[in-house]
Amino acid sequence: MGALSWIDWTILSITLIAIVAYGTYQTRGSKNVQDYLKGGNTSKWWTIGLSVMATQASAITFLSTPGQAFHDGMGFVQFYFGLPIAMIIICIVFIPLYTRLKVYTAYEFLENRFDLKTRTLTALLFLIQRGLSAGITIYAPAIILSVVLGWNLLTLNIIIGVLVIIYTVSGGTRAVSVTQKHQMGVIFVGMVIAFILIVQGLPQDITFTKALDIAGASDKMNILDFSFNLDNRYTFWSGIIGGTFLMLSYFGTDQSQVQRYLSGKSVKEMQIGLLFNGLLKVPMQFFILLLGVMVFVFYQFNESPLNFNPTATEMVMNSSHAKEYEALQKEQDKVFHDKQTLIKNFATSESAKSAQYLRIAENVNREIREDARKLIDRAAEEKDLKVESNDKDYVFIHFILNNLPRGLIGLLLAVILSAAMSSTASELNALGSTTTIDLYIRNKAEITEEQKVKASKWFTFLWGIMAILVAGIANLAENLIQLVNIIGSIFYGNVLGIFLLAFFFKFVKGRAVFISAIITQIAVIGLYLLDLYDKINLPFLWLNFVGCAIVITIACILQFSCKNEQLRTN
Repeated sequence: MGALSWIDWTILSITLIAIVAYGTYQTRGSKNVQDYLKGGNTSKWWTIGLSVMATQASAITFLSTPGQAFHDGMGFVQFYFGLPIAMIIICIVFIPLYTRLKVYTAYEFLENRFDLKTRTLTALLFLIQRGLSAGITIYAPAIILSVVLGWNLLTLNIIIGVLVIIYTVSGGTRAVSVTQKHQMGVIFVGMVIAFILIVQGLPQDITFTKALDIAGASDKMNILDFSFNLDNRYTFWSGIIGGTFLMLSYFGTDQSQVQRYLSGKSVKEMQIGLLFNGLLKVPMQFFILLLGVMVFVFYQFNESPLNFNPTATEMVMNSSHAKEYEALQKEQDKVFHDKQTLIKNFATSESAKSAQYLRIAENVNREIREDARKLIDRAAEEKDLKVESNDKDYVFIHFILNNLPRGLIGLLLAVILSAAMSSTASELNALGSTTTIDLYIRNKAEITEEQKVKASKWFTFLWGIMAILVAGIANLAENLIQLVNIIGSIFYGNVLGIFLLAFFFKFVKGRAVFISAIITQIAVIGLYLLDLYDKINLPFLWLNFVGCAIVITIACILQFSCKNEQLRTN
């Protein structure tokens, strides 16, 4: 499975090298900080929209999301329901304020509103969470490609990191925006072609409509969940409430996104670009999830491995549990053959009874896969190895390598690596800008434009090295797309609360916000750890709302209750 044809290698190499070379060439020679950090404010709305989308749509999106749908269905799309709401609020409140103050980073505004220490604390919170995320966006495709292709993990981490560093350091914000347009083009083309080929790969008598019916009978098309059950991680309410707060914080206060639209030619171009993203993002995520559902339907007619992670399978087959694993594989093979008759009956009659039988068979198959996962965990524990038994992140890449024609494999690998590069480039660009503007320049008495640009390049380079180091020591979570969102949720609610205090609570002063922000961050980390160890039940999406509510509440209480005149006036 690890060998690529020369056609795939050629397409993969040419695509990646062309993107890097084009971005570097088009944006060479930035002489001042306005050009380097804001791209000279020349971006049109479509560039902003695609750049914003590419920043969020990392390789994790195209690896994890189809696997998420393969296992759990379409419900994950609810996670994005708050995004259009957030885009409207940011267009009305955030963008006019940022442009009026002519800030380079979102955190500059906080010093004008509060004080230097609040600005510095918020910038540091961003640097911590985004620095970790930058490493994960490199690590995610690297670990999976290293497993399925047999490539060296460290080498892949370095290759992805170095490619991004080259054009991000060279051209700054404009280089990121220019390359992201073309990267999103590659991504859209690749995913649409993959979708078409999956549908064409189904049996001739299985139309797209029948494929959806089969997926629905197997509980993969349950999109909306209106329950208030906190055991369900993705519901309509968690998406609308928790998702809105997460998206508000991400797009409104995270410099990796703020820098994308602050490069716009005008306020109108920025607003249209964000609204374009708000309109297109949810359908795009729906499509990627549907792609995963179609992969599920494909494997109803084609045999699949018991676990899609080849490393996990190899490890358990070389352990004392090999016979148990083989027995589970035989059970799955039997269920697969039994399902062929059930699917045929359902496709012919579409009766409720045949759908029920098909659902029962899928539940049995799910239990067999879960037993296999537990067996892998036991074998790994006995061998004292760290092997990922949850195979959600390996489903789509397994399908690509084993079922798509030569040439297209190279294109889809280019899609994954392009997505990794686009999101990582935005992150490094923002990390370098924030370090330069909010920490370095702010504490320098005198500095020239040339020195500012030079400092930005050096800090971007250093953050690139840091991201590669984080990628080198990172470990897989249950699901990579969840890991990134968990890291964001731990910090974003607090940061958003600070900005909402700045916008709407004019009586609250800097010291009250600073103290409440520190207390809130400790509290949110504590809540996450309690949930992690099953002491409470609080899905991570709700941390965005909870963190925001805590920091606002504590700041208001401190401001009202403290008799210290210094707290009231600073």
